[in-house]
Amino acid sequence: MFLLIFLFKIALPKPKAYIQKLRNGHYRLIVDRKPYVVKGVCYSPIPIGQSHDYEWCSDVNMPWVGDGKLMQDMGVNTIRLYQVPENSQAVKKVIGDLYRFYGIRTILGHWLGFWEYPCPLYADKVFRDKIKKEVLEMVSLYKDEPGILLWILGNENNYSCFGKVNPWSSDELDKETDPKQRNYLRAKIYYSFVNDLAREIHKIDPNHPVALGNGELLGLDIANNLCPDIDLVACIIYRGRSFGNLFHSLRENFDRPVLLSEFGADSYDAYLNKEDQNMQAFFLESQWHQIYENLAQGKKGAGNCIGGTIFEWTDEWWKHNEANPEGWKVHDTESYWSNASYYFDIKAPRNMNMNEEWFGIVALSEELENGLNKRIPRKSYYLIREFWKNPLEEGKTKNKKTK
Repeated sequence: MFLLIFLFKIALPKPKAYIQKLRNGHYRLIVDRKPYVVKGVCYSPIPIGQSHDYEWCSDVNMPWVGDGKLMQDMGVNTIRLYQVPENSQAVKKVIGDLYRFYGIRTILGHWLGFWEYPCPLYADKVFRDKIKKEVLEMVSLYKDEPGILLWILGNENNYSCFGKVNPWSSDELDKETDPKQRNYLRAKIYYSFVNDLAREIHKIDPNHPVALGNGELLGLDIANNLCPDIDLVACIIYRGRSFGNLFHSLRENFDRPVLLSEFGADSYDAYLNKEDQNMQAFFLESQWHQIYENLAQGKKGAGNCIGGTIFEWTDEWWKHNEANPEGWKVHDTESYWSNASYYFDIKAPRNMNMNEEWFGIVALSEELENGLNKRIPRKSYYLIREFWKNPLEEGKTKNKKTK
């Protein structure tokens, strides 16, 4: 009887992609029975003159084909899509083309209603049911596509629980007079909802991990006991050159593997008012060194990182003034947020040094090539390509940037 049970267990097929916990407590992502390090980019190839609502996957010029070749040459093995476009057949073609021709897998995500007007109502059952229906339809539609890697639920939605972005409430929550307790209750509602989604996803798709998208580490101490069905955390991190204590803090507060699902640096020096590709490359290479140090095979780190997706593949010319279509044709250089961790240009006026339209590791030219804005890889593209080839050879590709 014991032999039959043993044989039955070893005969069960392994999931296509899953998280493996090693004896030393380190984590690896296993894909098709092999360890997989996510070497990815956030992908939204919006052409000059269009905005975020442009459905690029239906573009007859198929931007993902040329981009896929450039990515393959760089060593990219994964793209991240924040939200699935509406045309499901077009999305399937993108996923299929990237995987078949270039070996690039796709992470699919859902905003979980974060940008709903006037705010996401996570305390409202009707709202939650609407989002749940959308998420499970997404999973059902794409779970059998060979190129799918994993699912990410949300992005920085946790900020809405703490009054930072898109705050929400309910009559019941408004009765709580202590602001900290009210934030805690909001976080409990939100993270419980995400875990419910993950549990339902696993029922219909046992072959791909489910990640909790989270801005920084805020709220993860609360999520830890509320999200047993979450396989990993997908963190959005902008800490400049160093991720600091990120990986070890996660060990303490949310002991799951981490994907750096959004990180990077812009390529515009807001202080000197000019493009500075060296500055971007300097930050990105340093960030990738730390990612590799904290992989399961890393000797120095926490062993809980599975890779990252750089923000982002191409520049987004539409971001500075979303309401003005004329502005979508201009590569704007005005910054509207500050981050002292990116210290080379922090002395810009009012310390506004983060340029949203300049985060691409590939620039867009107004010149057209095969009906698309010509792609111009920046220095960071080549530097990271060389780093990925020789990640353990410290200093071999080191980009020097000093001020």
